[in-house]
Amino acid sequence: MQHTSFANYNCPIARSLERVGEWWSILILRDAFRGLTRFDEFQKNLAIAPNMLARRLSALVESGLLERQLYNDRPARYEYILTERGRDFRPVLMMLLAWGNKHFFPEGPSVVMVDDTTGAVADPIVVDRHSGRSMLEPTFKSVTLPAGSKKTMRARRRPPNSPDRGKAETRSRRKSQQ
Repeated sequence: MQHTSFANYNCPIARSLERVGEWWSILILRDAFRGLTRFDEFQKNLAIAPNMLARRLSALVESGLLERQLYNDRPARYEYILTERGRDFRPVLMMLLAWGNKHFFPEGPSVVMVDDTTGAVADPIVVDRHSGRSMLEPTFKSVTLPAGSKKTMRARRRPPNSPDRGKAETRSRRKSQQ
């Protein structure tokens, strides 16, 4: 099944999904953070078809999240090592873990983050680096910067619940249908 490419969307979430949005990719990155590096390790742990794993690893290398390093000449065998870009994905995985435990495990968490020094269970949250405040507070919002497209900036100017917003979206749909 062919999916829409988000590579040229003027949205950081869409472009990020282009790199890691396929579920096997996220699980491969999860396993890379657990220390797995070799094709057979990923395949055994994920029970993924070799051709699918090869495609996902190639895509993660192409996206700059993993780096392929030769560890054996004959036959040629490679390890897949997290790059800086890949390591920067760790907080996203931590938040997916916390969100999944909260909403999809009514029987209780299945995996948790712990402080390696104390063994205490950690409860990951997103905080603003500058103020230290939780970004779960309703006082934070996204704002389109000049690098954003004109369409994105127009949509951002209207409050989400504005009566004008619905009219503008209806007019836009009508124009596109003509």
